[in-house]
Amino acid sequence: MIKILFICHGNICRSPMAEFIMKDLMRKAHLEQEFEIASAATSTEEIWNGVGNPVYPPAKRKLAEHGLSCEGKRARQITAADGEYNDLLICMDSANVRNTKRMCGHEEKVHLLMEYAGGGAGCGGSLVYG
Repeated sequence: MIKILFICHGNICRSPMAEFIMKDLMRKAHLEQEFEIASAATSTEEIWNGVGNPVYPPAKRKLAEHGLSCEGKRARQITAADGEYNDLLICMDSANVRNTKRMCGHEEKVHLLMEYAGGGAGCGGSLVYG
């Protein structure tokens, strides 16, 4: 099983959207049993008294437009154990890469999402789902 963790600053918009889109893509390809997909934050900004905030309403609405539910998803912060456990730590931007490497180590596992979009970081393109 390949374990992928998507990472952004707060874990309420970009990384949860990547998580649920990837889960849907794997389900449609009948590969969901071969992947474990989750998301997390580099900060605690969206976590209060140990409880993470739910997915940001506009992100939740955009997922719902594509028939995807993120119900029950709450922000959580990455840990060093995430670096050990996951095969890929896919970050939304360069600040996330820097913080993930500092917090989790395992630099060989840390990548930018755009590395997998065919354009590389800074290509200026956009990803369209659906």
